Amino acid sequence: MTSYKQKTLAGEYEFHGKGLHTGRISRMILKPAPENTGIVFHRVDLGESAFVEALAGNVSSTARSTTISKGEASVSTIEHLMSALTGMGVDNALVEIDNVEVPILNLSFADCVPILDGSARYYVEAISRDGLREQDAERQYVTIPEEIEIKDEKTGSYVRITPADAPSMDITVDFGSRVLGVQTAHWDESTDYATQIGPCRTFVFFHEIEYLFQNNLVKGGDVDNAIVIVEHPVRPEQVERLSALFNVPKLSINDNGYLNNLQLHFPNECGRHKLLDLIGDLRLAGGYLKAKVTAFKPGHTINTRAAVAVREKSC
Repeated sequence: MTSYKQKTLAGEYEFHGKGLHTGRISRMILKPAPENTGIVFHRVDLGESAFVEALAGNVSSTARSTTISKGEASVSTIEHLMSALTGMGVDNALVEIDNVEVPILNLSFADCVPILDGSARYYVEAISRDGLREQDAERQYVTIPEEIEIKDEKTGSYVRITPADAPSMDITVDFGSRVLGVQTAHWDESTDYATQIGPCRTFVFFHEIEYLFQNNLVKGGDVDNAIVIVEHPVRPEQVERLSALFNVPKLSINDNGYLNNLQLHFPNECGRHKLLDLIGDLRLAGGYLKAKVTAFKPGHTINTRAAVAVREKSC
C-alpha cells in the first residue's frame, strides 16, 4: 500500500450558526494542528483545558447523531465534520467550538449561504479552498489482527471489519422502503470523496418528523437540512401541519416520494449518506483504518461500537 505523510489544514475556517438537534447558536473554527495530534475538539466557552479527543472511548451518546464528552465538555453531531476531515485526507486538526453542537448554519462565506444541507459539502468546500499542508511524520494506520463483527440482533444491522492491505468500505441500506429500495455504496482511497460522498444529504421519513419536533430532537431543523421521504400516503392536514412546524408557506410531495420536489444528487444518495456517516464514526477508532469494512444498515450506535472494538483490538 502507498505510504502517506500526515497532513493538516493549510488554513483556518469558521462556521457560525445553529445546531440541528439543539438549535443552539455556536461558532466553530477549524485550525491546523501538529503531527500526531489527531482530531481534537476544544470547548473554548468552558476554559483553556476543555479538550475532547475524537476517540471512540469518549462517545457519550448516539441518539440520532454522535456525541463525544470528556469531563464537563461535550460536542454533539460531529459525524459529518469527522467524515469530511477523513475523506479529504486530514490527519490532524483542532476544532474550536463555543457551544455543545456543531453548527449547521455557515456564515463564513462572503455571500453568507445560510445552510449546511445535511451533508459534508460545506466542510469539503472550505478545506478545498486552501488544501492541505504535508507534515513530516508518516501516517500511522489503525490495523487489526483478525476480523471483528458487531451485530444488532434486533435490527439485523452489522459492521464487519476484516484486515486488508488497503482501506475500503461497502455498505447496504435496506429499510423495507418502497421509495428507497435497497441501496449500496462504496468508498476506497481512489474515491473522490469531495464529489461522490461529501455532497450526499441525510434523510428522514415523513412519519418521523412530528415525533422529532414534539420531543425537541430537531430544534434547528428545516426542509433544507435533509431529504424527507414520504413512504405512506399523507393527508393534506398533515402536510399543512408540517408546513407550520417548518414555518414555510407550502410543502409538496413529488411523484417519486420526496418532499418539496427535491432532486437527488445520486440515485443512491441516501445509501451514500450512510457511508458518509460510517466514515466519520469509524474515524473515532483513532485514525485511518487499514481494513475492509462491510456494513448492513449501519447507524451511529453500531458504527461507534465497531470503533470501540477496533481500538480494543488494534495492533
